[in-house]
Amino acid sequence: MNTDLRSLKPEAIWRHFETLTKIPRPSTKEERVIQVVKEFGENLGLETIVDAVGNVIIKKPATPGMEDRMGVILQGHLDMVPQANSDKDFNFETDPIEAYIDGEWVTANGTTLGADNGMGVAAAMAVLEAKDLVHGAIEALFTIDEETGMTGAFGLKPGLLDGDILLNLDSEDEGELYIGCAGGINANSKIEYIEVAAPENVVSYKIIVSGLKGGHSGIDIPLYRGNANKILFRLMRKASNDFGLRISKMEGGSLRNAIPREAHAFVTVSKANEDGFLKFVKELEATVKSEYKSVDPQLEIIAEPTGAIEKVMEEKLQNTFIDAIIACPNGVIRMSNDMEGLVETSTNLAVVTVKNGNAEALSLIRSSVDSGKYDLAEMVESVFALAGGKTILDGDYPGWKPNPDSPILEEMKKIYNNKFNKIPDIRAIHAGLECGLLGGVYPNLDMISFGPTIRFPHSPDEKVNIKTVGMFWDFLVETLKYVPKK
Repeated sequence: MNTDLRSLKPEAIWRHFETLTKIPRPSTKEERVIQVVKEFGENLGLETIVDAVGNVIIKKPATPGMEDRMGVILQGHLDMVPQANSDKDFNFETDPIEAYIDGEWVTANGTTLGADNGMGVAAAMAVLEAKDLVHGAIEALFTIDEETGMTGAFGLKPGLLDGDILLNLDSEDEGELYIGCAGGINANSKIEYIEVAAPENVVSYKIIVSGLKGGHSGIDIPLYRGNANKILFRLMRKASNDFGLRISKMEGGSLRNAIPREAHAFVTVSKANEDGFLKFVKELEATVKSEYKSVDPQLEIIAEPTGAIEKVMEEKLQNTFIDAIIACPNGVIRMSNDMEGLVETSTNLAVVTVKNGNAEALSLIRSSVDSGKYDLAEMVESVFALAGGKTILDGDYPGWKPNPDSPILEEMKKIYNNKFNKIPDIRAIHAGLECGLLGGVYPNLDMISFGPTIRFPHSPDEKVNIKTVGMFWDFLVETLKYVPKK
């Protein structure tokens, strides 16, 4: 396993990225990386600010002769999504990422890599450090907690930044320039229940759905991968009707912005129905594997005996909650009529738990149309209201409305064509880039998002293409050289 990332080119980006892989930085746990980046700016002798919420801002003056150019803000987020395979013993708050070179890619050993958005952060650090680049005034904005709540972008105050152009370095397809993104909102649904004694003459099992690829709940949602929560409740609905299944505890998914890869439940079934139940689990596994064979070939559903279960969910509310999860929208809801191939509205049934008298479901709803976002949120709210539950909507953030007449967009199209002999694709992304929030605080910013090619972010399969990191860097350097005059 080749772990020598510093042997890759461009050396500066890979050196800084390797440093980031050694710093534990899951969302909301960014204290160490904030300190490292702060000291990095100070050691360069550059003006360095840590704002009230923990965002780091580093300012670098224009190189001689470039003082008349528009100021550029290079923006990325410091946190990463902590996802590991079930057989990987890993603590994201203490352990360094085990990154290695795998042919044309860099990936990690059993965990997310953190290329989202470590590559963007590393590129900004390389620009700040460089002494041989030509550029106008540069500001680097490193935000916190993008992945779980966009806390840094929400908390950014007016008056801290002076730039005219914002280059968001958090996209995942080289050769594409993003000029718009989806907004989002969380739907947190809850039903309280009473625990009762488990029925007599039952056997206890742990049902496990695993082996799914998961992925980013925005970017990967049009791949129609399996949702472990949906699959598990599909099983439990049939088993509750036919085999007397009762739920004791259940847990599926872990992050609002990741398609759930695994889910499990501790259940009882009637001892008289045990053989039929186990046969049904095998049959359903074969059915679901057939349905998802092209997108989730490693899918597994197993039922393994477990210790005796004493308490279960009250039966009527159990069946009501199962029905609510079955009915809860999930996946792509609407494609855009204006941009070919773009998902307009989607929802991810991200986390479901049943324990200690509370049955809860968390969905992340995304849409590039605000009215579509709120309509879908009300749909989820209505499903759980019919089941006797309550839904709290929070974490609402706006989308980023495309500006096809952007001056920096026109300049970057020319630069890319001159450098790579092709016109970049102009797109909007079905993900929650921070541009929407940042544009609300600094409404006059001209914004573009771009980056190297990253595949399967938010999952342990995450990887970044080595060649495209070099292309991304060359494009960034050339863009800074030809930023329009004020």
